[in-house]
Amino acid sequence: MELDAPVLGAGLLSADRLEQANINPSTGLATDYLNHFNEVVMLLEMLPAMPDCAADVLDWEPLDYEAHFEGSNFSDKKLAVLAYHAAPVKLRTHLEKHVSQINEAVHSAQELIRNTPDISIVAQQIADVATNEIKPLISSASGVIHGHVRPDAIQLEGEDAQAEIDALFA
Repeated sequence: MELDAPVLGAGLLSADRLEQANINPSTGLATDYLNHFNEVVMLLEMLPAMPDCAADVLDWEPLDYEAHFEGSNFSDKKLAVLAYHAAPVKLRTHLEKHVSQINEAVHSAQELIRNTPDISIVAQQIADVATNEIKPLISSASGVIHGHVRPDAIQLEGEDAQAEIDALFA
C-alpha cells in the first residue's frame, strides 16, 4: 500500500464525509451502483405487459463499479470511486462476484429475447427470472455494500485478508 493511498475513515474518506455522500463508511461502497441493475430488472419485469421494453433490455450493457459512477449523475461520483479503491479488496471481490452473476443472468435473458421470434412466448418466463433470480442477487450485492457478509462467505488468503475482514466487522 502506498503511503499516499486514501484510507477509509480518514481525510477525504472520513466516515462523516462518506455518510454525507451516501457511501457506506465501513465498506467504502455505495448502493447507487445497484441502480444500474434495478433499471434492467424493472424492464424485464415489465415485459409481459409491455413487450416493447425488449428493445431497451437488449440495449442494456453491464457496467463495472467505476464505469457506472463515471457516467452517472451521482453528485459525489469521484468520491465514490476513490472510496471503492480504498475498500477492502476481498469485499470488492465479493461484490464483483455477485455483479458477475447478475450480468450473466441478464445476458441469458437478453439471449432468450434475441432468439425468440415472439417475445410474448417468453416474456413471463423472463419476468420470473428477474423477480426470482436477479432481484435476490441484487439484494445480496446490497448486503455486501452494507457490510452484511458472513466472514466465511469471503475466501480468505493470508493474514492481511483476515485483518481486512476483522476490521470490517469490528
